[in-house]
Amino acid sequence: MEVFMVAKLSDVAELAGVSVTTVSRVINSYGSLSQKTIDKVHTAMRELHYQPNAMARSLQGKSSQFIGLIFPNIQNPFFTALASEIEQLLFEKGYKVIIATSANNIEKEQQYLQMLAANQVEGIITSSHNLGIESYSNSLLPIVAYDRHLSDNVPIVSEDNYQGGFLLGNYLVSQGAKNLLVLNDNDQSISPTSKRYNGFVDAVGSKSKISTLDFDSNKISEPNIIQDIVKDIQTQNIDGVFAYNDIMAIQLQNALRTANIRVPEDVIVVGYDGSPIVQLLHPDLPTIIQPIHEAAQRLIEVLFAEINQQSTVKNDLLPVTLHEPK
Repeated sequence: MEVFMVAKLSDVAELAGVSVTTVSRVINSYGSLSQKTIDKVHTAMRELHYQPNAMARSLQGKSSQFIGLIFPNIQNPFFTALASEIEQLLFEKGYKVIIATSANNIEKEQQYLQMLAANQVEGIITSSHNLGIESYSNSLLPIVAYDRHLSDNVPIVSEDNYQGGFLLGNYLVSQGAKNLLVLNDNDQSISPTSKRYNGFVDAVGSKSKISTLDFDSNKISEPNIIQDIVKDIQTQNIDGVFAYNDIMAIQLQNALRTANIRVPEDVIVVGYDGSPIVQLLHPDLPTIIQPIHEAAQRLIEVLFAEINQQSTVKNDLLPVTLHEPK
């Protein structure tokens, strides 16, 4: 795999055929310089995709010791826990993090990528849900993705999504559910998370009927959307629901109970993520527990292999487990 390193001030100087001091003077518009020299430096900066911020450390040839994190949001307890775990592990290595949230906003994410490059982070860990961002393909920064395919040149750390879906499908069937509803995030990517549905279908087989409903996960908190799902459950006599994540599952459980539908006696709702706070506050929710600590460790290992231009570390699927209510 071809790995690109962040350009330094000295790289610009070498390409432009001038001194580091001259490059610094051009960047800061300091002193008297010929237009020819200025143009040469600017051309070299463009060719190297050099970002002039954090110049002081680059002048000394030192690492910025910053890592960028890009997550869809940190309102979801899973991303909060993962970001916290990554931050702590990086702190122990002497690094700090800059966290950005991108939701479903491509323009916002592109600006964050530019900002992180400008601050000369050593690399980026991302779980972006946005598609078609060319910056990932063209980035000079080492990048590693969690459970998302962003570009052929961006390595992925992924859990065993197929097994997670299989465990949930098998659980619903074992509890006697016959008429199932799968709530899908409206994501057209080819990310590994799509394998959850495949595992679920294989586990259910012909034992139950499966219906699906696609929606925008960023709008799931809107009361009318939840109510529409409840109506679908009632009209289709659904007795088992596979929600896309734990937050969705908890919201749906609450809405069903408000509508005097018993959970889990009438409808079993299962989630996905299994963050510590969800397990603590909602122990009655069947869900898949993702290995947050192991994921954070693996993401950092792969990223630093990229930063140091080393061979990619062994990257097997991370195991998941099923949490069943006691």
